[in-house]
Amino acid sequence: MNPYPVKVAVAGWQSTIDAWGSRLLVRWEELTSVWTLAQIAIIVACYLVAKLLSWVIVPRFELRMREIKQQPRLLRLLVIILRRTEWILCALLLLLIAAVMVEATWPSRSYFVRVAASLATAWVLISIVSRVIRNRSIANLVAMLAWAIVALYITNLLDAVVVALDSAAISFGGLRLSIFLALKAVLLFGTMLWLALLLSDVIDQRLTTSLDIDAANAVLFGKLIRAVLLFVVLFASFSAVGIDLTALAVFSGAVGLGIGFGLQKVASNLVSGFIILLDRSVKPGDVISLGATFGWITALRARYVQVNTRDGVEYLIPNETFITERLANMSHTDRAIRLELKFGVSYASDPYSVRKLATSITSKLPRVIGNPEPVCHIVGFGESSLDFVLRFWIQDPENGVTNIRGDAYLRLWDVFKENGVEIPYPHRDVLLRTMPTKDSTQVDPSIER
Repeated sequence: MNPYPVKVAVAGWQSTIDAWGSRLLVRWEELTSVWTLAQIAIIVACYLVAKLLSWVIVPRFELRMREIKQQPRLLRLLVIILRRTEWILCALLLLLIAAVMVEATWPSRSYFVRVAASLATAWVLISIVSRVIRNRSIANLVAMLAWAIVALYITNLLDAVVVALDSAAISFGGLRLSIFLALKAVLLFGTMLWLALLLSDVIDQRLTTSLDIDAANAVLFGKLIRAVLLFVVLFASFSAVGIDLTALAVFSGAVGLGIGFGLQKVASNLVSGFIILLDRSVKPGDVISLGATFGWITALRARYVQVNTRDGVEYLIPNETFITERLANMSHTDRAIRLELKFGVSYASDPYSVRKLATSITSKLPRVIGNPEPVCHIVGFGESSLDFVLRFWIQDPENGVTNIRGDAYLRLWDVFKENGVEIPYPHRDVLLRTMPTKDSTQVDPSIER
């Protein structure tokens, strides 16, 4: 016996269809009346007049708006309003005509004009408010859904639609799932999720700008707060729509098993991200070297770490890689790093003077720090040169290391050239020997002996 019998609730569905049929019949009789046709003509005329007026008004306002400088928020609000000029004008015309018709004739003869005015006004307000959502596609979807609900309420059809959607349901044991319940859950969850993400972004921004919390702790607290908010949104949404969470125990167990087998890497990266934040091995702003990647960390995400390089490439490295592979963090405890330059001079040069010139000219570079001071050592006697190594320290590796090496080499070239220090190059002596020809009569003395 199935412990969770599935039942499709169709009781009341037939009666709902009959009620809708009778209501449509009444509406059809109203639509065929003379006053209804006249109101429809007025509505269409108002829209056409509003569209013609918008073609005249919008270009003039656009010219004035281009003169607004240093006020991006005001400019964005004006652009949003300007793009809805025709609907604003249409709503104003309909409201004006509806007020005149109510005073001049029976209220029933201006019903459709008043409804159209209300719908146009609702669309203008909803479309403007929905632009709070930055994503245009999501904003349009939210605006359409909100306007549909408002339109049903204005036309007194909301209760009938709710009854019709709620009558089509499927029961899983003690859980009854209807179309209305599903739509309500989706709308409520989407709204609460958007508010939770908006709140977490505000908290992240406050934590990032706080002077009392370092970057790693700010990211960690931000992630924990976001996770808590998401769990609260999930459970609050189910509770608000009346879904018993115990009825989802089997389903949640199956989902957890699927995640355990199919999303191991995702879970590993999530856990690794929290470990990275807890042990503070890396943080935003650190200069790191991982394999062939050299750059600085710009963001710590739930699944990956964003690393920017000097050539403008952004690497999204999984968190697990920072745990399992060898990582060079050049600014973990101290941002200073040491660089080396190898060069050689001729044997005719004074090695003591070369060391003094190299350290003095390197210490004058803008990015080279004075503590520790630059040092220069002789490291060997080469085939054609005295070999030296020059070492100096910098504190801003995120600004590049190749460029500072290049500047140091150019300074060495200039100072050596001014002081007559020669940078040698290898010399090779080539010996040419003539070989005897076959008809040569000369005999090698060694052969005779």
